Amino acid sequence: MINPPLRSPREKTGRLYYFGRMIDKIRLHLRGELPEDYQANFGQIRSLDGLLAGFLNLTHAAIVERVKQGGTDEEILEWCFAQGVRPNETQIYVWNGFAEKLGWHDSVSRTVARIREARGAAGLETIFDCIDADEGRAIEADA
Repeated sequence: MINPPLRSPREKTGRLYYFGRMIDKIRLHLRGELPEDYQANFGQIRSLDGLLAGFLNLTHAAIVERVKQGGTDEEILEWCFAQGVRPNETQIYVWNGFAEKLGWHDSVSRTVARIREARGAAGLETIFDCIDADEGRAIEADA
């Protein structure tokens, strides 16, 4: 796989897992540089893109439109909070816990198992693990 300049899903922006990565993907998409391997799930409701947008009470398309206007990650996140929902500490804790465990004993487990088998990588337990391994990052124990 091509390693585009994407942050790990574990990197936080405004205390939220995955937000910076989603913005990275949107920016690549807007420049026509998002690799084909990333396009199938881009913005899909049940992908991390769509789930995070929904968590913020926005659509992925609305966030794409905001990213088109430019600005820092923090400015875009603040816009998301103003237009959608500003999660409290408990909600952020729940989102981060959900996001980092996606694929571990849930509806995405089959996808993780398929990726783990295809790569012969026993340590892949979550989607975050699969993404980081696929992009050449070390898998964090107890992430």
